[in-house]
Amino acid sequence: MEITKVSVRKVESSNPKMKGTAYVELDNCFAIESIRIIEKSDGTLFAAMPSKKRSDNEFHDICHPINEATREMFNKAIIDEYNKVKELEEESKEETEE
Repeated sequence: MEITKVSVRKVESSNPKMKGTAYVELDNCFAIESIRIIEKSDGTLFAAMPSKKRSDNEFHDICHPINEATREMFNKAIIDEYNKVKELEEESKEETEE
């Protein structure tokens, strides 16, 4: 399995821990949307897979990696793309201010 596309959108949210959302394509044939980019209390970011609320008010992932290596592959691809988008946005702001 290969991650063949990652798109990230930064968001301004009422939840300051949520930094953005991601879209991931696998092998150019399977897409996962609504992956949330969350900031942990130590400032690091992680990708939270799409989930839905169950009748007991607990959240359950709709899809997710089933081993640590795959989870790390997703996390790295998504966070790397988020950092690129953030850096481009900051450069654009700097150019506008000059």
